[in-house]
Amino acid sequence: MEQQSPSSSSTTPTTRTPFLLHHQPWWRRHFHFKNTLSSELPGAVGDLGTFIPIILTLTLVSHLDLSTTLIFTALYNITTGILFQIPMPVQPMKSIAAVAVTETPHLTTSEIATAGASTAAVLLLLGATGLMSTLYRVLPLPVVRGVQLSQGLSFAFSAIKYIRYNQDFIASISTTPRSWLGFDGLVLALSSLLFLVIFTGSGDHHNGNESNDNRSNRLRIMNSIPAALIVFLFGLVLCFIRDPSIFNDIKFGPSKIGFLTITWEDWKVGFLKGAVPQIPLSILNSVIAVCKLSGDLFPDKELSAAKVSVSVGVMNLVGCWFGAMPVCHGAGGLAGQYRFGARSGWSVVFLGIGKLVIGLVFGNSFVRILSQFPIGILGVLLLFAGIELAMASRDMNSKEESFVMLVCAAVSLTGSSAALGFVCGILLFLLLKLRKMYGFRIFKSGSAIDDETSSIP
Repeated sequence: MEQQSPSSSSTTPTTRTPFLLHHQPWWRRHFHFKNTLSSELPGAVGDLGTFIPIILTLTLVSHLDLSTTLIFTALYNITTGILFQIPMPVQPMKSIAAVAVTETPHLTTSEIATAGASTAAVLLLLGATGLMSTLYRVLPLPVVRGVQLSQGLSFAFSAIKYIRYNQDFIASISTTPRSWLGFDGLVLALSSLLFLVIFTGSGDHHNGNESNDNRSNRLRIMNSIPAALIVFLFGLVLCFIRDPSIFNDIKFGPSKIGFLTITWEDWKVGFLKGAVPQIPLSILNSVIAVCKLSGDLFPDKELSAAKVSVSVGVMNLVGCWFGAMPVCHGAGGLAGQYRFGARSGWSVVFLGIGKLVIGLVFGNSFVRILSQFPIGILGVLLLFAGIELAMASRDMNSKEESFVMLVCAAVSLTGSSAALGFVCGILLFLLLKLRKMYGFRIFKSGSAIDDETSSIP
C-alpha cells in the first residue's frame, strides 16, 4: 500500500491538467501569442503592399469612400482574427478593382458594390451547402500549388515594377524609370530591401539550437526587431516630408455612412463586368489556396473551406451595401503577414484597430497621406509577400507533380487568368492519370497476348 502512494501522487497532476486547461478562459486557451509582440506587430503590415495601391486607385478613380472602407475592413480584420485565430488577411477583390479602373467609363461605386455582393452571394451559397468543402477535397494539390505559384510570382513581378519604375495607378501602367535619389528613389527602396533582408533573413525564425551562443543571441536580437513595421512607419513619415501641405488638407472625423442607391442597371453591369471574372479567382485564391496555405503554415489550424467561403460571403453582403470596397481572404496576404512574423490572430486584430482609428480620426482625408507614400517601399513589402507565397509550392516531390504545377502557373501568368491556368492544370492532371491507367492496361494486355503466342507450338 505504501508503494502505491507515489504512483498515485504522480498521476494526480496528469489527471488534473486537462481539467484545469479546460476551465481556463477561452482567450487563454485559443487566442494567445505564439510569437513576441515585436513580431506580431510588423506581421500586421505584411499585406499592405497590395492593399494600399488598390484602395488608393479606387478612391481616386471610382470615388470609393475611404473612411467607410477603412472602418468596415477594420471590423472584418478584428472579427476574422478572433474567429480563425491565425493572421487571416482582408484584401481587395483584385479582379473587380482592375475592371473598375480599366473600363470606359469607370465603374461607379454602386456597380462595384453589386459586383462584390454578387460574388459574395455565390461564395456564401457554395460554403453553406458544403460544395466548397467537396471542391477543396477533390482538387489535386499540384493544381492548387500552380495557382499559388502564379499568384506569388505575379506579386513579385509587380513588386519589381514598383521598385524600378514610377507608377500611374489610375492608368494601371508603369511610366518612367525611378530616379536613384529622392524620397521615393531607388536608393530608398534598395535600402529598405537590404534592411529587411538583414533583420528578417529568408523568413525562417531562429530556433535557438545553434552551437555558437554568441551567434544565437545576435540572431535572436535581430529577429526581435520589428523591421517591417519600422519600414512602413518610415514611409508614413516620408509622406509629410514629401508634401508638407498635407497638414493643411487633413480634416478630422469620419465620413457619413449610409446605404448606397442601387438600380437594376447597376446589378447588371456589376455582375457581368465585375463578378463573372472575380468568382473563379475568389474560389481559387481566396478560399482553396488560402486554406491549403494555412495547413502548410499552421498544421494544427488548417482552415475549413466552407467557413472561409461563408466568411467572404458575409463580409461583403454586409459592407457592400454601405459602399465599402469588396474584399476577400487572399493567400498572398497570409503569406506576407506570416513572412514578417505574424503567428496568431492578434496580428490582424492590431491591424484592424489601426484601420479603425485612422478611419474614425482622419476619414477620407487620409487619401492625401496615402497618395504620397513611397511606392518603392510598397514594392519591397509586396516582393517579400509574393516570394513567401510562391515558396509554398516547394513540396512537389515527383516530376509529374512539378510538371502539372509549372504548366498551371505558366498558363496563369501568360493568360493573366488563374481560372484559365486552373482549367489547363486539371485537364493535364486527368490526362496524365488516364495515360498511366490505360497505358498500363494496354501494356498488360499486350504482354498476355505475347505469352499466349509464345505458348503455341
